[in-house]
Formats: sequence, structure tokens, C-alpha cells
Amino acid sequence: MSNLKKLVVFLLALVIIIPATAFGYMYYKLSTIHEGDSDSEKIVSSSDYKSEKGIHNILLVGVDTTDKEQVSRSDAMMILTIDSNSKSLKLTSLARDTYVNIKGRGKEKLTHAYAYGGISLLLQTVEENFELDIQDYVVVNFNSFMSVLDVIGGIEVDVSASELEELRYFTIETYYLGKYDKKGPIDYVESPGTQTLNAYQALAYARIRKNDTAFDRDERQRKILQATLNKLTSLPFTKYNSLIDGVLPHIKTNMKPGAILKTGSTVLGIGDFDIKQLEFPILEYSEQGIYEDAGWVVRFDEDKCIPILHDFIFKNKMYTP
Repeated sequence: MSNLKKLVVFLLALVIIIPATAFGYMYYKLSTIHEGDSDSEKIVSSSDYKSEKGIHNILLVGVDTTDKEQVSRSDAMMILTIDSNSKSLKLTSLARDTYVNIKGRGKEKLTHAYAYGGISLLLQTVEENFELDIQDYVVVNFNSFMSVLDVIGGIEVDVSASELEELRYFTIETYYLGKYDKKGPIDYVESPGTQTLNAYQALAYARIRKNDTAFDRDERQRKILQATLNKLTSLPFTKYNSLIDGVLPHIKTNMKPGAILKTGSTVLGIGDFDIKQLEFPILEYSEQGIYEDAGWVVRFDEDKCIPILHDFIFKNKMYTP
């Protein structure tokens, strides 16, 4: 599964549509994704790490499984920052191969924390290694992404000629993974240019990785994210319930219905869905390669990288190499 920056779509899909839907109905629906995990609740409520009034950090986790209850590695990890002070939304992508200390396991890849101890251990690992207070989390699986795109009718993406071959390869894979309704016969993108990608085609596009560089892959994922958010903001009222029913079964969170409703109100108050982004660790202060028994990892200079991360989240400072 790709390191798709899809998680923001799921959370913002909820907070965008909530205010336009009956409160009682939404409260009932949202209660189905809340999990009473006492260990994770203890972690998010007792942190002594960096926090600031008006800054709400949510850990978004994508798992490489079709079942949200299965144990697996976390494929995508991001920190969504809802900044009421600067009226902005920010997204920090955490490299899955980041070399960190995992309690009880020593130094390993960040992605292993979820497999070892679920969301509780991953939360603890992120807080301790990056010195951040994370209040909430949302865990999703990839079917959420395809469910969203199925409801909104796909997205427009400019596909280059060099991407077509690998796009076709991954289209076969994602077609059979998709479990949403009205999938129809498999359909391939045959020519370059601006295309309307359906749910499984968009996921396939995000998985392209051998065509060019990791940075180009990230750019493709950002294109999909922004296109999806743009379309969600103009989603007809008649499709709200279908979106909710398609997404919620693939999500779990420690946020209670009332907290999600409040978050939705805050996001709508910000109004700007042009998300500011940061890749962490900072490439300039990191080393990538095979290290000891850990395999391929990203080691980073804590004294350089963590202040940049904190400035981005809490001071709204964009990093420029």
C-alpha cells in the first residue's frame, strides 16, 4: 500500500459535512467510530511535551490492511494541525522508515511501533521522539479513500505519458482491492493529459513509485489530496449520507462525537483548505541507508530537525532549505 496522504481527506470529509447534517443523526453515526482505549487515552491526556493553546494536533494513521481491526504496520503517519491562532491547516508527514526509539524494542523504524503495540505505542513513540503533545488520533484503512472517491465521482488529474505504464500495472491491483459499490468492469487510463480518475485509478496513481523519485511520488499524492478536498467542499447535500456510510466503517478514533463536531466547527471557521505541508525528518539534516540490523532507515539530527518541526506547527513558520 502506498504512503498516500489520504488521511486528511477522511477527517476533513467528516468535519466539512457535519455542520450541514442533522445533529442527532450525526452524533449517532460518529459514536460508531469511537473506541474506549484506556491506554491511549492515558497517553494523550498525560503528556508533558510541547503544546500550545489554539493548536490542535491529531495523529492520522493509515494501515496496510482492509480490516481496521487487524494488526499491521502503519503505512502512513501524519500530524494534522488545526491552528486556530494563525487560521491555517497544516500537515506533517512522518517518514515510515524514520529511525526512532520504541519503548521496549530499542531503535527501530517508526512504522513498526503500531505493529508492536497498536495506536498506544505509536502515540507514545511519536510524542517521545518528536517532543510533541498529541491530543487525538484517527486510524483508517485504504478502503476509506476509495469509498470517498466513489461517492464524489472521481477527481481530475494530469497524467503524464511516462506514468501510464505503471499506472496500468497498479490499476489491476487496486481494482480487485476495492470493495465499494458500482465498480463495473476494469477501466484503464490509455492516454496522457487531464483525466477523470475513478476510485481505484486514483489509488493506483498514488502508488506509482518506480517511474521517477520519491519526491515526485509525494507530489502525486498531494495532487490527489488537494483535488479530493476541492471536490468535497462542493459536494451536493444529497450525497452526504452516502459519504458518511462509506467512510465511517473504515475509521476508528479516540475522539468522541461531541469533540468531532467541535473540530468540524473550528475547521469551517478557518475556511482555508489549502493545507501547508512539511516532510519530516528534514532531508537536509537526515541520512538514508541501510544501518546495522534495522534495514533501510532515515536517521535524523534531532537538534536541527525538531526545532524546525515545532516552528512549523506552533509558530506557522514554513521551512526553506
